[in-house]
Amino acid sequence: MDGTQASHSLQLLVQHAQQQRDQAQSALRRAEDAAAQAREQNAQLCSCRDDYQRRWSAQFHLGATMEIVQCYRSFMQRLDQAVTMQTRQAELAAARQVQARGVLIESERRVAAVRKLLQRRCAEQAQAQRRREQKHSDELAQRMHWHAAGVPKAY
Repeated sequence: MDGTQASHSLQLLVQHAQQQRDQAQSALRRAEDAAAQAREQNAQLCSCRDDYQRRWSAQFHLGATMEIVQCYRSFMQRLDQAVTMQTRQAELAAARQVQARGVLIESERRVAAVRKLLQRRCAEQAQAQRRREQKHSDELAQRMHWHAAGVPKAY
């Protein structure tokens, strides 16, 4: 594979790595949004449960039937279950967010590594081209010197 083909292949690899990085960025944004939404829903459920508890505690000071107390307890159990489930959902969403951030960091590293490799290969190609040009220039100068000195060409 010549230098141009290698550079082209590395350019394609950089583009592919950038596309993966862009996808990882999008996935992280989605994970952040989902985590924020899960936290907000959890906060709303906790607030609802606390409001319900305060309202009925005040009501119970005025007196309540056993049937109403049982309804209150049943509903509070369901609210507690919902809060527990939503807390778990928020924790899972936060874990997915951390994982997505890790994937993004890794894809950014990959992009940087491939770019660095491409830069190094381009620098190597430029150096090789300079050497070829210098060699050609040196040979031309030597031929001109021989020609001026009347030295016959060796074939």
